[in-house]
Amino acid sequence: MALTDEAMDKIKAMIVAGELAPGSRLPREEVLAGQLGLSRSSLREAVRALTAMRILVTRQGDGTYVSSLEPQLLFESLAFASDVSQGRAALHLLEVRRLLEPQATGLASALLTAADLDELAALLRRCRSAATVEEFVGHDIAFHLRIVETVGNPVLSMLLRVLSTRTQRVRIVRGTRTERAVEHAHREHDEILRALRARDAPLAVSTATVHIAAVEQWLAAGLVQDPAGAL
Repeated sequence: MALTDEAMDKIKAMIVAGELAPGSRLPREEVLAGQLGLSRSSLREAVRALTAMRILVTRQGDGTYVSSLEPQLLFESLAFASDVSQGRAALHLLEVRRLLEPQATGLASALLTAADLDELAALLRRCRSAATVEEFVGHDIAFHLRIVETVGNPVLSMLLRVLSTRTQRVRIVRGTRTERAVEHAHREHDEILRALRARDAPLAVSTATVHIAAVEQWLAAGLVQDPAGAL
């Protein structure tokens, strides 16, 4: 494993140094292995790992290329970590979301149009009429992402999408007393929308913080009771 890590580090160093630009084709295996002082088997393992990370792209019959390296592309591979996160790892993801999303919500308060606000209200109506937890979570995610997307930073939007995936949210809602958790969420959503309609950035930040912190506090309390901390 150490040899594979070394091989990955060497390839990444070539990319960082500009020796391998986004979209460029890697040299033939025997050439690159010799150039980096690696065995061909170590190089193959490194290429497989970097392909899984979306840093490299293998084209059948054509060779291996450096990907576009767009942040959104690289973040996609992190979504799985959020999907399977449990216990303290899930709590850490929520903590990062709490640091980022309320600030984005505050920024959005000055950018949302009347049509945007009507769209958010429609999403909340769909939240209230949802027949299942999965349906509720789908509209909940759409509500929060629509606010964040208004800021116009695709990296921020993708990062927040990764930090709180549909799978993770369904598991969290189901881990609480579902009816109570959903009702609290409805009330907090309404408060966020009122702050956005009022163009009150500080209030938008605080209401979004309370909303995310409520889930974070529930999860933290569960960890105290059960240090193993599965959702």
